[in-house]
Amino acid sequence: MAASAKVVYCLKNRHKLQIRACPQERGVMKYLRHFLNVSVLVIITTFIVSLLLEFLPLLPQQASVEAISIDTMFSMHFRVISFLFALIVVFMLYSLVVFRNRGGETDPGDHFEGNTGLEIFWTIVPLIIVIYFAFIGAQSLADVTRTEPDALEVDVIAFQWSWSFEYPAYGVTSTTLYLPKDRQTVLNLTSRDVIHSFWVPEFRVKQDALPGKDFVRQLRITPIKTGDYMVRCAELCGGAHAYMNSPVVVVEPEEFEIWLISQQNAGETGDSVTRGKALAETMGCLSCHSTDGTTLVGPTWKNMYGHEVTLIDGTRVMVDELYLRRAILQPNDEIVEGFQPIMPSYEGLLTEEQIADLIAYMKSLE
Repeated sequence: MAASAKVVYCLKNRHKLQIRACPQERGVMKYLRHFLNVSVLVIITTFIVSLLLEFLPLLPQQASVEAISIDTMFSMHFRVISFLFALIVVFMLYSLVVFRNRGGETDPGDHFEGNTGLEIFWTIVPLIIVIYFAFIGAQSLADVTRTEPDALEVDVIAFQWSWSFEYPAYGVTSTTLYLPKDRQTVLNLTSRDVIHSFWVPEFRVKQDALPGKDFVRQLRITPIKTGDYMVRCAELCGGAHAYMNSPVVVVEPEEFEIWLISQQNAGETGDSVTRGKALAETMGCLSCHSTDGTTLVGPTWKNMYGHEVTLIDGTRVMVDELYLRRAILQPNDEIVEGFQPIMPSYEGLLTEEQIADLIAYMKSLE
């Protein structure tokens, strides 16, 4: 009997117990068994990898309302990543183990030209998943950009290489960002020089600070956990970029009100040296100039006043009040030897009284 006739005979008489299974049926069962084996292994591997990604400390603690929405998306992405990882690794390892050459086998394997149904499937399904993630991403974006009616406003000024935080409703300026718990804060971000990026990992959200008063960017944060955090610059902004950090303190609403009152009282009292020190901290001067003799990106202020310094052109000048004033307003006209001309000008940013207070503070650092 010809081979084709045998196949037809088998298919027509497969219900009879005395006839062995047809070759085609045995092939289908074999492939179905492999498919079921791989499916079970993919499910198990996906579950294990997903658990590992969920329980490993991949993300910092969740400290804001906005972080909840974003972490939900992270969790969904972790599950998809786990499935794709399992799909690739299980198929690869299963093929290497089950379909390996066992020795003495010289016949070539089956030849496949393609599978239209499979290609349609792996095009349509990922497209649906991407559209779904785009939808929930838009929902998450709407959540993190929604403004509450009683939101606290803070003006954030970024500059090389520090941060300044102004509370316009209270007339308070600080180098530490104090935030009340369970109240939304709207941060109005600007930069004095180059592009910076405000980022507190525990809050998840971040936003660029652009130079120019016409490019104010906003970021909304609603802290849900009290504690100490750190704002970092997430945009490469120059030589001291890695050190552009400022403390963030989240406190209870009552403690926040007490802090505001203490800051308002501190601004109304103090001598010139005290005001100059507070101003140096607020303006970020101490991120470049040390007060203990340590060399940073700028000359130290310790024992600077009343001594000569050598400029990059070889000339020597006396550090007096006139020199310090020029250094504040035209900082790149007289560069101290060993340093780069990177200091921004504070002309128009400081009043005469503030300049005098800064100089008084520098003179006190002996």
